[in-house]
Amino acid sequence: MSQKFTPLHDRVLIRRIEEAETVRGGIIIPDSAKEKPQEGIIIAVGTGRYEKGQTVPLAVKEGDRVLFGKYAGSEIKIDGEEFLIVKEEEILGILAGSSKSAEKHEKVGAAARR
Repeated sequence: MSQKFTPLHDRVLIRRIEEAETVRGGIIIPDSAKEKPQEGIIIAVGTGRYEKGQTVPLAVKEGDRVLFGKYAGSEIKIDGEEFLIVKEEEILGILAGSSKSAEKHEKVGAAARR
């Protein structure tokens, strides 16, 4: 991502983690029939939300792997890549550990940064 994007206040920029292409039986599901994944990696976070005249920092940080609601946020494109902007309250939780799809995505991202 060559452009720098910083969300405002309690918003978070998320890159979706794509699920595996095939199912257990080896059937390939076309893109048009797939549901969008509800898991992603946080790319950028805002400064926090305002409560009683003070800024409260967000509970999530860059690099966290999170789950979010099916219809959460707004989809945007930056440099041809799709991202999701959500409010912190739309994030359902932080995932600990790593999944195979997340590991694959992180390896691809690391190779692209070099």
